[in-house]
Amino acid sequence: MIFTAFFALNLHAQSVTTNAVDSTAANLTTAAAPAENSLPPAAEEVFNIHGFPITNSMICTWIVTLFIVIVVRLGAWNNLKEVPSGLQNLIEAMVEGWDNLIGDILDKRVTRWVFPFATTFFIFIVISNLTDLVPGVGSIGFTSPDGRFTPVFRPPTTDANLTMVMAGIFLVMSLYWAVRANGVWGLVKHMFGVKMETSKLTYPLFFLLFLFIGAMEVLSVLFARPVALAMRLYGNVFAGESILDMIFHGKSLFFSLLISSGFYFYETFVCVVQAFVFAMLVVAFVGTLCTHSDDEHAH
Repeated sequence: MIFTAFFALNLHAQSVTTNAVDSTAANLTTAAAPAENSLPPAAEEVFNIHGFPITNSMICTWIVTLFIVIVVRLGAWNNLKEVPSGLQNLIEAMVEGWDNLIGDILDKRVTRWVFPFATTFFIFIVISNLTDLVPGVGSIGFTSPDGRFTPVFRPPTTDANLTMVMAGIFLVMSLYWAVRANGVWGLVKHMFGVKMETSKLTYPLFFLLFLFIGAMEVLSVLFARPVALAMRLYGNVFAGESILDMIFHGKSLFFSLLISSGFYFYETFVCVVQAFVFAMLVVAFVGTLCTHSDDEHAH
């Protein structure tokens, strides 16, 4: 029922703003959009400041950031209690849970570095993903004189620019932590060194083998991992937003209500899981760079 109510609010927003379009094209509106106005892959410009474009995903990103700051401010910075309750209790439980989870994967020193980073990613991504389900996001906007509809709000993680930037930040920080944990030469040996016991006779053969494996590892660290992080998150959230857009613009109200009731629950699950997967992959990828076996360089 909750998910159906969210859908009904979206549907109501569409009908109200569609009537506004009939009176004036400049008013805020929602799209009873034709097929050609379906959700575009790239974020759309809402306005610009001295030629700098401000997109709908950027606006939503600012709102999400402000929301997080306000919640943390209210729950963690003011009126801290020795025995937590309410919002403070929720925040502390989440922080403690993440600390324990990451501590089971990484050693204590690396955990201190990665914990704030991965936790921030999780909180920001899960809230950004869930904006996909907020009434008005993707359905409130304006229609240009040529009839093209542009939503004012778009979930931040449906913009590949944002997910690629987050993956780029991960790449820089993971390399920094890897050098900090191993040293420059230690990192080189970690990636290219022979990681098994060998005899002097077979060592050259295994050296060439692990040299090739190290080259593949470098390709993975510098390209495959960041791209996988960014595209997995973008693809899943964008797909969900696209399906919701199709449901909202369905011709049959009964069919739309029926489908949305189940899909809202599924999409909520996907939003949380994708945030969790992104954060845990960050932890796992850092772990592969900052930990190694004692026999790694033996031969």
